[in-house]
Amino acid sequence: MNLQRLRQMDLGEIAVRSRMEASKWLDRMGPSAPRRSPLWSGTASGPWREAFREGSPRRFFAGAVDERTPALLARRVPEAVRDVLAGAEQAVTSRFDLLGYRALSFGDPVDWHLDPVSRRRAPLAHWSRLDPLDTAAVGDNKVVWELNRHQWLVALGQAYHTTRDETYADAFAAQVGAWLEANPRGHGINWTSSLEVALRLVAWCWALVLLRRSPALSPRLFARMSASIEEHATHVERYLSHYFSPNTHLTGEALGLFYAGVVFPEMPAARRWRERGAGILVDEIARQVLPDGVYFEQSTCYQRYTVEIALHFLVLSARNRLPVPAVVGERLQAMLDFLLAVRSPGGRSPQIGDADGGWLLPLARRAPDDLRGVFGIGAALFARADYAWASGGIVPEVLWLLGAAGADALDSLRAEPPRTAASRLFPDGGYAVMRDGWGEDAHQLLFDVGPLGCPATGGHGHADLLSIQCSPFGLPFIVDPGTGTYADEVWRTYFRSTAAHSTVTVDGAGQAVSAGPFVWRHRPRARLRQWRSTESYDFADAEHDAYLRMPDPVRHRRRVLFVKPRYWVVLDELEGAEAHRVELRFQFGPVTVEREAGSWVRATAGGRGLLLCAFAAVPLSTRVSRGNRQPMEGWFSPEYGQCRPAPVVVYSASASLPLRIVTLLLPSADPSASPPDVSPLRHDDASVVGLVIEGGRETVSLEGAEGRLVHSFRSDRHS
Repeated sequence: MNLQRLRQMDLGEIAVRSRMEASKWLDRMGPSAPRRSPLWSGTASGPWREAFREGSPRRFFAGAVDERTPALLARRVPEAVRDVLAGAEQAVTSRFDLLGYRALSFGDPVDWHLDPVSRRRAPLAHWSRLDPLDTAAVGDNKVVWELNRHQWLVALGQAYHTTRDETYADAFAAQVGAWLEANPRGHGINWTSSLEVALRLVAWCWALVLLRRSPALSPRLFARMSASIEEHATHVERYLSHYFSPNTHLTGEALGLFYAGVVFPEMPAARRWRERGAGILVDEIARQVLPDGVYFEQSTCYQRYTVEIALHFLVLSARNRLPVPAVVGERLQAMLDFLLAVRSPGGRSPQIGDADGGWLLPLARRAPDDLRGVFGIGAALFARADYAWASGGIVPEVLWLLGAAGADALDSLRAEPPRTAASRLFPDGGYAVMRDGWGEDAHQLLFDVGPLGCPATGGHGHADLLSIQCSPFGLPFIVDPGTGTYADEVWRTYFRSTAAHSTVTVDGAGQAVSAGPFVWRHRPRARLRQWRSTESYDFADAEHDAYLRMPDPVRHRRRVLFVKPRYWVVLDELEGAEAHRVELRFQFGPVTVEREAGSWVRATAGGRGLLLCAFAAVPLSTRVSRGNRQPMEGWFSPEYGQCRPAPVVVYSASASLPLRIVTLLLPSADPSASPPDVSPLRHDDASVVGLVIEGGRETVSLEGAEGRLVHSFRSDRHS
């Protein structure tokens, strides 16, 4: 740790970090063999297992312990049963679908320290001697950790609970036994992250409860797992991420402690784990979730993680009659409200910021952007008809967590779209949502007017200030590019860069410079200047200071107008004193994009179209790129580890500033329809400030006297 970083610490952080370093030293000096508690050693292990079998149903999630759940699943969501059995069969054969990878093999027997993508194997050293970000030494830690979260063991438990087929229980016993032998306490990459240790602990709790009646869960295996669970919880408590990653790492670790304290109350430290975990969760949910419901890391994936953590905490607390402050439920609903607002009309979550595609506990097979599970649980807990609408009916997660009572609660709701306005500003998180309704074929645009990541490091945030995403007819046309991978420096740098997003770069520079895979050298900020929303239009005006660091400081200001329900106009203004190279990008998903006459570009997907055309007072060059590496542009990552070519439209000019570029985004129900007659509306200084459509039948102006923002419309809707 360098001296500058040490000077930034307060006494509390110094004390905690010093205590952790002392603990690491003691761990390295101590034996790696498991510590045995009298509770599960020798002849006590049999009665202890029986006590767990009888007592855990009172403490655990109702759906997981209810013998009626399999029949209810088979009747209400039969496809979920098929998915569970398919996943369990894969696990039996040691093939795993992890993140964006399918049917991965880690060897036979499974090598718990291997990254099969890079073929690198992490050494079995003490965890404090390993750097999980050193890809040359350990490969991609995300892939290794995803296997060792053991969430696929839960699929084996679900399959056993559904079929009572001992094949699944035997596979569980064999794999867990092998893991315990290959991962001695505190040694190897699977102990380097307290969050991963906590998530494995959560998965073990579920698997043990689901398999509690199986003969495969012998007294000896139960004793070994119980001893390791105590070691897991002790490790998590000792190395909580209060200062290392005080985000979903800390809340996930706290939930792991809470699980251990609730599910294993006989363990000596159980009450402390439960109370400490609950206290951290209450404090951190209030801190990490902004008042408007946006998760402070500016990532929809990690927002969903946080929603899952809060849901499990609330349900497990209620099951054990433990009080939870109202702020948790309030912030949880606010988080779900945000996800409901940004959810595409087609039902998917947009990618904002980093997304690794993982789940707290995948009780059903879902794509990373599928939010139906969390909305279903939220609907049952809070009696919210709009959440029930977003869930699309009964979901397996409700049955596994809440059982028949959850299904009844969901069935009692008359699902309906939100009654709130479809367009909405989230001022704390910095997102403007423009949409013309809640239907599946509605038009939606997301405008990012917030900060770059969380206040600490912005590690999971992207340099995407003032970027947009656009879903006409409910289809994702202009998108966030995704994450790529954390393990490859080139891809990591690209996918979090400004050039990968639908915004403006100046002189080839991005809004921020990377100082490592999860650190930025400086933190530019965006500022919302104005927001208006009416029945006929939405308007947002924002700017950022990222390019003020240049020798000739440049300010980027973007105004977005939605003339409902017909089109968007985007006005980009670059203020400066000298000549610069300006590039305006629109990154598309996997759709067809073609250049047409002039500056027109046509994108088509799903039998619908989106027309783009940009105007400026200087000549604009137009290019459509796809899968380029020099320069790197035109890529889309639908899941972690997957990098696929996708079209990007780039309008560029080299000109003296100030410069204004006006872009029309025009949805078209007919993908082959000819572009309309559109010409630029010019200011007195010849700069473009708006558009004249169809020979003057409609005029849109985004600039008034003395730079004051106005918007005026003159249209003949009947002609």
